[in-house]
Formats: sequence, C-alpha cells, structure tokens
Amino acid sequence: MSLNPQRTVDELKALRELTGDENGAQRVAFTNQWLEARAFLKKKLLELPVTTITDPAGNLWATLKGESERELLIGGHLDSVPNGGWLDGSLNTLAGLEVLRRLAEQYGGNPPVTVRLVDWADEEGARFGRSLYGSSAASGHLDVHELAQLRDKDGVSLGEALMKVGVLLADAPQAREQLKNAAAYLELHIEQGPVLEGMQLPLGAVLGTFGVERHTITFHGQAAHSGSTPMNVRRDAFRCAGQFSQEIYTIAERHGGVCTIGSCKTLPGIVTSVVETCEITLDQRNLDAGKLAAMWQDAQDAAQKFAGEGGCTVEFGHLWNIEPIPFDAELIEAADAAILDVTPQSHRLPSGPLHDAAEVARAGVPTVMLFVQSLKGISHNKIEDTEEEHLRLSVQALDKLTDKAMDWIGKR
Repeated sequence: MSLNPQRTVDELKALRELTGDENGAQRVAFTNQWLEARAFLKKKLLELPVTTITDPAGNLWATLKGESERELLIGGHLDSVPNGGWLDGSLNTLAGLEVLRRLAEQYGGNPPVTVRLVDWADEEGARFGRSLYGSSAASGHLDVHELAQLRDKDGVSLGEALMKVGVLLADAPQAREQLKNAAAYLELHIEQGPVLEGMQLPLGAVLGTFGVERHTITFHGQAAHSGSTPMNVRRDAFRCAGQFSQEIYTIAERHGGVCTIGSCKTLPGIVTSVVETCEITLDQRNLDAGKLAAMWQDAQDAAQKFAGEGGCTVEFGHLWNIEPIPFDAELIEAADAAILDVTPQSHRLPSGPLHDAAEVARAGVPTVMLFVQSLKGISHNKIEDTEEEHLRLSVQALDKLTDKAMDWIGKR
C-alpha cells in the first residue's frame, strides 16, 4: 500500500539534525534532546488514527486499534549514548512508525489485530548505568529500591531525572500492565557488529540475545620498590592480571562466546612501586547457558592458577548477570521468510548486545528481531552507518514480518 521506506531514511536524517551535533547523537535519556526526539515522534503520530500514552515508567505507546484485542508490539528506543550514532534505536522506532502508516491506510485504522508502537525509555543506560530501564519495568524485572540509588556523573538521581519528565520511579512497575494483551513483539535494529557486512548480506534474523556474566577479579600481591626488587621475587598483581587477560581469548574460543576485560585499576598506582592490587572487570557472553557457566568457571580457575604462580591471591566480585534469551522459533522462521521476500538471502545470528526485545521475551511474549548490516561493524560512535539501500530494505522486511506476525497471531 503506502509503505515509503525512503520516508523513514529522511526522518532519521531530520532527527539527526534536530538532536545531534558534530560529535554524534545526543539523545541521552531524560535530557532536553531526548524530549525533543519524543516531541518529533509525537508530532508524526498525530497524523495517524492512534491513541498515544506515556506509561508509568515513561515508555511512549501508540496504539492502532484492531479487530482483536490481542496485540502485536513493534519496539524501539529514541535515546542514545553520548556522541552516539544516528541509527541505534531510532531506526527501530521510525521504521515502526512507517509500518503503522501503511496499516492505517490499508485497513482504515482497523487491522486484524491491535498494533502498538513503543518507544522504550532509557534502553542504553548511558546516564545511570542501568540498561533496559523502561522495558524491564514492563517485563517485571525492575528493582525500584536498587534504581533509587543510581546517580549520574553530576549527582542527579534517576528518580530526580524521571520527575523532571513527569514520571515517578515508584510507579514504574505499573508499566507491566502494558504487556497484558501482548501476543508478539518485533524489533528491527542495526547489527552493531561485522557479521552481515563480512557475509555481504543486508539483513539477518536474530536467534536471541547472549547471556551475560559480569564480575570483578582482584589480584592481591605485595607493593615493593621498582628499583630494588628483583624480578624473580616480585609478587606483582598486575603480572597475574596480564597473564589472565591473554587466557580469556582461549576461553572465548573454547566455548564459542566472547570475553572482554573492560577496565583495570592498580594500587598504589605509581611508577616507582610494584603493583600490590590489580582489579579488572570481566564481561563474558554466550547464547548457551551451559557454555556461559563453563566460561565463568574457566575464568575463575585461570585466575586462581596465575595468582598462585605469581605468589598472589585473588578474589571475585559479582557485578551483574542475565541469562541467554532465545527468541521464538516460529517467529524466527517468519523473520527469515520476511527477509527473503525483499532480498535473495538471509542469515541467522545471535545478538551480542542486549536489547529491549530480551526483556519482552523474558516476560513470556513471543519475540523476534531483525538485524540490518552495520558498516565496519561500528556502533555507539558518530561514524555509525548503514547503506541507505539496506535501510530501505530493512523497513520493507519489518513490514513483511508485521503481516506474517499478524497472521501467526490469528492462527493461535
């Protein structure tokens, strides 16, 4: 019908102009730029026969009422990391907007099932360090007491930031009401990795999101003078950490996952002393829960080994974890078919990054994602980009998947 994928590309560019600068996107959640992005979307939604609400967690919902109360959800997020890319999150949302336009015209505002577009609040977690805030409120996996302790770099609490946009943190769990009629959830996203580009494919169907284990690993040695302490008697905590950092590549390869040491802190932290304490952070991810558990066990064993060999001790601290989230098998098939409707070849791949889709799936809603190729595999960066032809194909694929998902809901 009236699907116009180029309109999505043009609106993405307009949003970039409105809420970005020479350093990239600046739509950090609950800031003025984020509110401007929300106003941009709301203005577009006024042209459609939809009902728009903001739920108690701050998520924005646009509902196109259908013949059935069962709901097909299409999700995205307008918030970005500081100096982020122009497509991360916003493609999902504006592509969903274009699909709503087509449905409204084709069905006269009354499709077979109710279709809802959601702009999740603070997917990125860039400001307060807690990703998937809005979707976890809706899924029932949000701890209000824990989030009340969070503050940004300026000392502003999450609760204070929410109050400025008309949301009370204590009310956020009430967002669960929004999923009560959800029958399926769809999300389109840039891949944020190099797999599809390496295969010269524009689109892929996502199998699920990696499970994540995040821990601190702290090696304890002995501070000693850099000049007078022979190398063979040093109890150098940094040396143990360095040996361990090499081992994580072997662990990742052994289990088909990924491991990352993201930070390293040393004490006393001066050039004239052997390192007494070295704390590193370890992020491990895998789509298989058993393999993820084995990766963490291997990491602990390796840390103990290198600590012992270096005359040091080691302790472990838990930061955060989430189980692997597989997506719905039948919807993965539908996503594959939708891609093949618009391009000759599809590919199935897992998602290393977390997405709001993972929280919706955790709530028991059948879920699937589409990925579109990312140039150079780069995201969370002002040079983030995707070929415009591929962006248009992604909107078409999401549209095809929407029809297949509505048929699927109707048969269940």
